[in-house]
Amino acid sequence: MEQLTDYQQHIENAIDWAWKLLPNLVTAILILVVGLWVVKFINRLVRKFFERKDYDETLESFLQSFIGITLKVILFVLVVTQLGVKSSSLVAIVGAAGLAVGLALQGSLANFAGGVLILLFKPFKVGDFISAQGVDGTVKEITIFTTKLNTFGNQVAIIPNGQLSNSNIINYNVEDTRRDKIDVGIGYGSNIKKAKDLLLQICADHDGILQEPVPEVYVGELADSAVTLSLRFWAKNEDFWAAHFYVLEELKQRFDDAGIEIPFPQRVVHSVD
Repeated sequence: MEQLTDYQQHIENAIDWAWKLLPNLVTAILILVVGLWVVKFINRLVRKFFERKDYDETLESFLQSFIGITLKVILFVLVVTQLGVKSSSLVAIVGAAGLAVGLALQGSLANFAGGVLILLFKPFKVGDFISAQGVDGTVKEITIFTTKLNTFGNQVAIIPNGQLSNSNIINYNVEDTRRDKIDVGIGYGSNIKKAKDLLLQICADHDGILQEPVPEVYVGELADSAVTLSLRFWAKNEDFWAAHFYVLEELKQRFDDAGIEIPFPQRVVHSVD
């Protein structure tokens, strides 16, 4: 009988605790729902603010990501505090767990630091075409932890900022112009001067190839089966690839028309009857 009374007492205590907690729980849920709406609203305002101002897109992307995460952390603290966890206790819990979390999130912290370094030193910005970590692509977005690139095939490559900030990066958009280098082999019996003149004429016929600096052709190598000519020309970034593929197609067509041989590997098979 005493044991039954103890059970009833525990149940009554649990019900009392639940009734006492219920107002705080309801308030915490309201704070969470309203807070998420406020966070979304603030993020929208920040985005519109940046759209009206002519700020660096790299800074915009980074700050929007940082503001969104910071607001959610603040909301989490408000909700937990409303549930009855004292601020001092919360600070103590966070402090005790800080070391473990820091060790577990070393990579994320390194990526955050890398994002800050990218923001400060600006090795690239949104819209730049870069080569890094074995990936070539246009920078689509820079967040506090990662950088997103659009590749040639329109895939999205996501690279951690920590790796980007500690590796070699080739930025093809820092300068307005780029130099291309195309090597082509001609037969030893072909006229070198005629081949060089044809290559220079190809460059003169394309509007996207700059005539200053002047395009140049050199004999780059006397190989085993061909004389290698090295063509070098400059083009604006937006015209670079069109000029590159134009030269490749035209040199083959014009060399064929002029009777200039472009050697290729051949295998001769002798049949013995």
